[in-house]
This record gives sequence, C-alpha cells and structure tokens, in this order.
Amino acid sequence: MLRILDARTSEPVPAAPARRGLTRIATHASGLDPTALRVMLTADLLVRALELGGTPVWTILTAPRDQPELRTAATHLAIRPFEDDRDLASGLGEAQMIHVARQPTAGGRDPGPGERAEGAAPDPSPEERGEGPSAAGSRGERAGEARPAGGPTGDPVPESSGGGPLAAVAPVEWAGPQPSLPVLLADPAALRLALLSVPRHQPARLDGGALDRAAEQLADWRRAMAGWARQPSRPVPEPVRERLRAAWENDLDLPGVLDVLRDVASTPDLTDGARFETYAYADRLLALDLARDLGSLA
Repeated sequence: MLRILDARTSEPVPAAPARRGLTRIATHASGLDPTALRVMLTADLLVRALELGGTPVWTILTAPRDQPELRTAATHLAIRPFEDDRDLASGLGEAQMIHVARQPTAGGRDPGPGERAEGAAPDPSPEERGEGPSAAGSRGERAGEARPAGGPTGDPVPESSGGGPLAAVAPVEWAGPQPSLPVLLADPAALRLALLSVPRHQPARLDGGALDRAAEQLADWRRAMAGWARQPSRPVPEPVRERLRAAWENDLDLPGVLDVLRDVASTPDLTDGARFETYAYADRLLALDLARDLGSLA
C-alpha cells in the first residue's frame, strides 16, 4: 500500500484508504519555474503509483497564472494531462483527496510580504495581477496562513480546497544563473531523471553537470535495454518486484527505485530478459522512455 508523509501532521498516511476508491490529486502550482514543474511531477508520480496499485485517480491543477505554459511544460516532461474541470470531480465520490504543493520555506513559515519561496520565480506586481494596493498589503499578514494559490506562499493551498493530506515538495535550487525553461526542457527526460534522483522532501540542487550526468545515465540504460531486448524475455524476479514496490510505496522513494535498477543492471545472476522486463516495469512509474532505442544498431 502506498503511504505518503502528510506535511500537515508529519505522519505517514495511506494514499488510497479505501480499496479501489477514487483518489483525487489536487495539484497546486504557482509561477512558471522548475519548482512548479517538480510539484506537478510529484503529482504525476502519485497518479502512476496509485494506478499501478489498481486505484482510480482524478487529478486537477490549480495554477491561476501561467496555466497554459505550465501545462505545455508538463507535457514535455512526460507528465500526464490534468483534468480541466474541477466541478466534475466533486460529484464522483472520491475516497480521499491528496494535495501536492511546494513546501513552506525554512523555519516552518510561509514567506512574508516581499519574500518568495526558494527556487521560485519572482512574483508579478499587484498591478500586473490586476490587484489593488489593498490586496497586496493584506497578503502574508499572518505567518503560516493558507492563501490562495498563486500568491507568494511556499504552500499555496487554498482554504476552500478541502481537507486531506498534503504532500509537500521542496524547491529546485540552481548553482549559478538559472536557465530558462526552454533550455531546461531541451532534454526533458534528463531533467525528469535529475528531479527523480532527489527525495522530494530535499531541495533539488541542480546545475548543468547534474543534467549532463542524468543524460549519460539515460543513454546507458537505453543502450542496455536495446541489447537486453535481443534475448528471450523472462519475468521480473519476484524479489526485485517487491523491492521496487517497497521503494515507491514508501512515500514515493524514487531514489530507492533508481538504486534497484542500478543493482539489476550489475547483478550477475539475472538473465538479460529479466533485466529488460524489470526496467520496462519500473518505467511505467518513472516514464523515462527507457525502451526508446529498441531496434537500434548501436
């Protein structure tokens, strides 16, 4: 059973408390920056993990600013589309709603006036948002207060959005000047792998070198899969399957999943067919297009 750490209580909770009951993933992303992409990526991983366990999922996106651009960037990052209409989900009788949002800044409080969460893009002025001075002045008056999504808060979950556990996502931080999103998405699978390699509770400190290493790892795995595919298929070994599921069901421990794949590639007593099926199985969650080079001559 998939369990996630609820940032509101600091306790692990089942992501699907009712067997086969609908789980709604409410994704709160403000701004157009790598941290917002990481929030949406976490929601995507929740959806994939729940579906692998047989749980139906409905996912929505709350992003009043830059929503079309965010959706386009998410598509490049192999994030499944979000539903368009929140009202349709309200009548489906979900067993649970899970919120996914960037975590508050260090110190356990949301940013105050004039501050912004680490890794977040600067917020537009009140005039750019079409707000008056009074709206700008009232924002952030009480530390830790829930605010509407899109404000300068680290945890932009609206008070009206309902209860349910909160999966908090740490920011993306860059060593040096942060590249533009088009530059980051030049190799979206490499960016996805770089983000998957860091536990979501920890800041993802990335730079060009981290993306290059992720691209090299992807190339190695894709080349290996193309070679393994030439051998007869074999089932995923049950101990390996159990390790994979134990990792991702433990609060989406994606670094743990990646460690299993590295072990599978180097374990001498596995057949190539079993290696191939293991990677194909894990990629249903990772969505790294690991089988892309099948049939290549390299």
